[in-house]
Amino acid sequence: MSSTPLRQFALQGAAVILVLSLAWPYYGWAGGSMPWQQTSLLIGAVALALATITRQAWWWRLIHALFMPLVWLTWTLNIDPGWFLLAFILLLLVYRGALSGQVPLYLSNRETVAALDELIGKEESQRFLDLGAGIGSTLIPLADRWPDRQFTGAENAPLTWLIGRILGVGRPNLHWLWEDLWQMPLGEHDLVYAFLSPVPMPKLWEKARAEMKPGSLFVSNSFPVPGVTPECIVEVACSPPRPLYCYRI
Repeated sequence: MSSTPLRQFALQGAAVILVLSLAWPYYGWAGGSMPWQQTSLLIGAVALALATITRQAWWWRLIHALFMPLVWLTWTLNIDPGWFLLAFILLLLVYRGALSGQVPLYLSNRETVAALDELIGKEESQRFLDLGAGIGSTLIPLADRWPDRQFTGAENAPLTWLIGRILGVGRPNLHWLWEDLWQMPLGEHDLVYAFLSPVPMPKLWEKARAEMKPGSLFVSNSFPVPGVTPECIVEVACSPPRPLYCYRI
């Protein structure tokens, strides 16, 4: 079963329907009120079972198991609905990529930036592209390190884009774009870097193969392209390990 958000909603919904279709008639005929705490726990257990049967990743199983119990717990706190709206807006501003493409916000650490710095020098890359550039934690120090080379960042979450745009001011070799990574053309760049998630890697690799120039380099932080052997793997000295998987076009 695919792990797209729509299918995950369907799985959780199936667990809710299954449990309520049995619980509501039972308590209705018995004339008792629904024990929502126990019902939410049962829904979580059924959702966990369905996620396990459909071979979802472990984090999806955890989400399915805890989702409905946490909904019940939140309901008991009597929180003003306005706070939920505010939290939703803030999450959308920062984690829009997770909603639209299952790409959460990851920030590259200093060790990774140093490894990319060495790779740029080794490859003599003149045009570097960061897909899902976040707040510029990768691009800004690299643009400072190589003022004679061009660096481009594509980011589609409004708040992180704005932070990166502000932090990157004053660097003429840094181009900061509010752009969806799937709409970003790759052909002008000789090194394309991505720190995304396992989900989009097969599709992104097909995009890279179709658009990038022969001899250019596609680099994925932490998440390899399934079924494709990288030209090399750069081991980054950090914890947790963040290897760079390098694929020659």
